Amino acid sequence: MTLRPSVDAHPDRTVIGLTVVLLRHLKAQRLAEYEALRALSKKAVSGDDSLFLPALNVLYLLGLVEYRPKTDCIEYLGPNVAV
Repeated sequence: MTLRPSVDAHPDRTVIGLTVVLLRHLKAQRLAEYEALRALSKKAVSGDDSLFLPALNVLYLLGLVEYRPKTDCIEYLGPNVAV
């Protein structure tokens, strides 16, 4: 799997494309259940959720989200938030 786009890659079926979908949802909701985000991923990529974890990892590595294990939710932290 690569993050670099290619001629054959459909923009809606890439890690970056799904990352944008998840980020828009989290910005609007601020907090989302893990399974709800996974369902959104399946819907956005036509039933395939293999890109879900890599997209979520990108958001985590950028410091934009945090996982809350007690509630099994992903929380949007926004940019420039000290963790």
